[in-house]
Amino acid sequence: MNAQIKIPKDVVADFCQRHQIRRLALLQKSLSSAEDLNLIVEFDSSVKVGLLDLGRMEREVSKALGRPTHLLTNKGVEKSLNPLFKESIVESAVIQYGAGNDNR
Repeated sequence: MNAQIKIPKDVVADFCQRHQIRRLALLQKSLSSAEDLNLIVEFDSSVKVGLLDLGRMEREVSKALGRPTHLLTNKGVEKSLNPLFKESIVESAVIQYGAGNDNR
């Protein structure tokens, strides 16, 4: 991970647990950007999240991480009709919480 971006694991874990997020990944292009972060979240299967909920979560995580942060949902990426978009997202995702990480 690039030294300029510090993502506190405890803050991410707390955020994910409170919002029933089973996996959160950082898009790799965010690692070299000094501007904003792009995260992909996958919610527990029983959770229903609307656009207003997602907007509140974006504001909350932006404040917690100290920089503008955008949330993409795993379902939204999967439903994309653009195969290049899906491929670039999947290839650049760096898991920060959940499956494939040692925080659970």
